[in-house]
Amino acid sequence: MYRIESKVDTKAAEFIQHQKEFKEILKEFREKQSSVINGSSPRAVEKHKKRGKLLARERINLLIDPNTPFLELSTMAAYDRYDNQFPSAGIITGIGVVQGKETLIIANDATVKGGTYVKETIKKHVRAQEIAMENHLPCVYMVDSGGVFLPEQSNVFPDRFDFGRFFYNQARMSAAGIPQIAIVMGSCTAGGAYVPAMSDETIIVKDQGTIFIGGPPLVKAATGEEVSAEELGGADVHTSISGVADHYANDDRHALQICRNIFQTLELKPKQQLQLSEIEEPFYDPEELYGIAPIDLKQAVDAREIIARIVDGSRFQEFKARYAPTVITGFANIMGYPVGIIASNGVLFSETSLKGAHFVELCSKRNIPILFLQNITGFIVGKEYERKGIARDGAKFVHAVANANVPKITVVFGGSFGAGNYAMAGRAYDPRLLFMWPNAKISVMGGEQAAGVLIQVKQDQLAARGKTMAKEDIEKLRKDILEKYEYEGSAYYSTSRLWDDGIIDPMDTRKAVAMGIAMSLNKPFDETKYGIFRM
Repeated sequence: MYRIESKVDTKAAEFIQHQKEFKEILKEFREKQSSVINGSSPRAVEKHKKRGKLLARERINLLIDPNTPFLELSTMAAYDRYDNQFPSAGIITGIGVVQGKETLIIANDATVKGGTYVKETIKKHVRAQEIAMENHLPCVYMVDSGGVFLPEQSNVFPDRFDFGRFFYNQARMSAAGIPQIAIVMGSCTAGGAYVPAMSDETIIVKDQGTIFIGGPPLVKAATGEEVSAEELGGADVHTSISGVADHYANDDRHALQICRNIFQTLELKPKQQLQLSEIEEPFYDPEELYGIAPIDLKQAVDAREIIARIVDGSRFQEFKARYAPTVITGFANIMGYPVGIIASNGVLFSETSLKGAHFVELCSKRNIPILFLQNITGFIVGKEYERKGIARDGAKFVHAVANANVPKITVVFGGSFGAGNYAMAGRAYDPRLLFMWPNAKISVMGGEQAAGVLIQVKQDQLAARGKTMAKEDIEKLRKDILEKYEYEGSAYYSTSRLWDDGIIDPMDTRKAVAMGIAMSLNKPFDETKYGIFRM
């Protein structure tokens, strides 16, 4: 593979200024992320620790292998919602390595409203299980939850992907031979009692863990019986009488060690084999991404400059380099893993779509994971392009992406607008992971385009009634639409609602993608089959 020849002058005043502006965006991101990670009330944390319990992230750090990374997902879920009383939606999810095995970890944070579930908590828990199922990852549940947050019960209980989906997923995972270990480190009540009851093995911590369908208040109300939580469903009861739990732990640390011991007994299953290469750092400094990442989305960015600071040795075997240049396609390695890259380099034309579809077919046939780098305004519009069949050719690209069964990982490094989001493996196309940079924007179209469309529609409606819009009314409508799209299109709005799997520092892109590919190898890739491509 040839090394990309960067055209960026990193000593130019324009680059230095851009880098400075992006670092301000990054500073804001880090401050917001820190406010979430440390968002629990000091009183709740103190109370938690006085009980001899570790915090959720402390538990995870002790569970995973020493000196290995933990890829936390959707850290800022529920950000700027519920008056920020549910930092990280009250649950920590992510991918770590336990006894050498990539593992999906779901840990309730009892310092956030007692570990109870709101809409975003549900969505985050279910999303984590989906990742475990798709990649055949063992799953560890660190249970410390009061169940449903009752004031929000209508948003978390009855629908298809609400609370009951946890247990449906657990049953399906068990049938697929995916190991599930539950560590009951606190409350586990009502429907939540099925988490340990449906796991392969369950550990419960003495004087802390409790499992019951109905807690002491409900038992008293229903039967008149007075019973303590420990008598009703404590560690002693469930390890010596009911058999609901299998292992008795003295404290959190002991429980985590038991879990690690269990992992030593898990079956080693066949993995997807890839032709690995020696790991090589990028030739160009990844920190230079701060001077390249788009801030003003109207300014074009050569996607090769992004690729050059992500891939091993900055080496890239470009495919169809001279054809349809508004999408960059080619092969590279990221931390030794082979990867096909499809990177936005402008608007999508018919030729661009055909090039993209062709490349997806190559990756599918060769069993090479695909990395989509999004900075996409959408498909070209206009009479000329419609007559040439842009919808037909765009459909080929969408067809190929939807049916490709190699792992797809998506990173939005700029804008993600309209149907371009679909063709470039947006959330609806089930990428294994989808991340956004803090500068990224996502919406059905750009704010200015939306304002232009909506103003035109309004003017046409008024014209049909013989009326016109005053200039000041047009400007007010334009301002309102731009503000709405700016707010709703931000990476923070997206990640709060779990439209992605988290916001990442551009310099962490390489590591996040490598971990995504590593986890995907736990399940051999399915054969790719395509339907009808309209010619």
